[in-house]
Amino acid sequence: MADYHYVYKDIEGASTQWDDIQRKLGNLPAKPPPFKPPPFMPAEDEDAKRRDKSWIDSKTEEELEDLEDDIGDDRFLEEYRKKRLAKMMAAARLVRFGSVISISGSDFIQEVSQAPPEVWVVVILYKEGFPACELLMRCLEELARRYPATKFVKIISTDCIPNYPDYNLPTVLVYNNGAVKANYVGLQCFGRGCTPEGVALVLCQSNPVLDDGQSGGGSSRKSVLGQVHQKLTQKTAADHEDDDDGSSSD
Repeated sequence: MADYHYVYKDIEGASTQWDDIQRKLGNLPAKPPPFKPPPFMPAEDEDAKRRDKSWIDSKTEEELEDLEDDIGDDRFLEEYRKKRLAKMMAAARLVRFGSVISISGSDFIQEVSQAPPEVWVVVILYKEGFPACELLMRCLEELARRYPATKFVKIISTDCIPNYPDYNLPTVLVYNNGAVKANYVGLQCFGRGCTPEGVALVLCQSNPVLDDGQSGGGSSRKSVLGQVHQKLTQKTAADHEDDDDGSSSD
């Protein structure tokens, strides 16, 4: 018949008088502290959080639209409506053009000199039937579509400046805050090929002339120059590929 041995243990942290004496004499290690479970903390309820401005700002437009239908929190709705209203007002204040506007001499002061100080105005002096004017005009029309926050206008040269010589056409004037910031006389100013990228590069060399409405000031200029360099790199790579294909076919 097997022997059964039972070992009895006191509850954790309990101690006998004999153990206490032995600890005082240094024969036993110090008694460990009794186990205490961590205090109970209920999980945080996401729906119970206050919807303050920082919480609103951390959400995307799509998330806020979904939450508007699901949560009947007056404070949340008020913050959300304020944010949406501010966004709509900012969009309404953004001046957008998107094309090359035709003006006459009598319109020049109002459309160019008196344009808002935050708006850059690109003016092309031209005449019909000049191939150089037509080529530059196509480039400016493309840039006007890409950068709708920049104002592009065209005016017949002699309507703007009486007796302006035809050999100076096309001429581009850049205005901001009522003053001329740059002028470019002749198509040669924009390179031999005269592409929209080349024109953009010249216009933005020293000033943030081109603005897509997404960023302002120096950020807009850096963005334009970055896009231009990227397009030129892609075009150069594509031209090299075409040359390689042509040489291999021979």
